[in-house]
Amino acid sequence: MVNILAVAGPNSKYKLPYAQPAGFWAGLWHGLIVPITFLVCIFNPNVRIYETNNRGRLYDLGFIIGASSSIGGSSSRAGQ
Repeated sequence: MVNILAVAGPNSKYKLPYAQPAGFWAGLWHGLIVPITFLVCIFNPNVRIYETNNRGRLYDLGFIIGASSSIGGSSSRAGQ
């Protein structure tokens, strides 16, 4: 059964035969839900934080933008 939340892992919709690899928008989504996914992956080994079947740099860019916005990766206080 394919997971409907589009989280990464062995039952990901991106692992289906003839499925397109995860792109920018999937990376952004996976980055946004990374705090929740991390908690779930501690208890469920079938859930992963990062989708391995991806398009490369576009997925990575979306993941970094999503993760930094959900975790709070702003560097506005770095110089203080």
